[in-house]
Amino acid sequence: MTEFVKVAKTSDLKPGKAKIVKAKDKEIALYNVDGKFYATQNECTHEGGPLGEGDLDGKIITCPWHTSMFDITTGKVLGPPASEDVKAYRVKVKGEDVFVEI
Repeated sequence: MTEFVKVAKTSDLKPGKAKIVKAKDKEIALYNVDGKFYATQNECTHEGGPLGEGDLDGKIITCPWHTSMFDITTGKVLGPPASEDVKAYRVKVKGEDVFVEI
């Protein structure tokens, strides 16, 4: 069974930025692209780098460890060395609260 868990306030994350948040027992990378929020697993599929600490360029996150690239809207891997997608989570915003479905 899935549920939406509050992970942040909209004011916690400026547009064009990413951060690591907790949703129950999961580390989630949360992204703000022009006021719209997205989320993926935080762990890069290559060697576990923290995606929430990576560089966000539009809807593409680059892992800070070995530069694997992922589409934050789908989790699809876009550039090596990673060869597996990351999990993308549904996000909803209610007022100023940001929720991730886990």
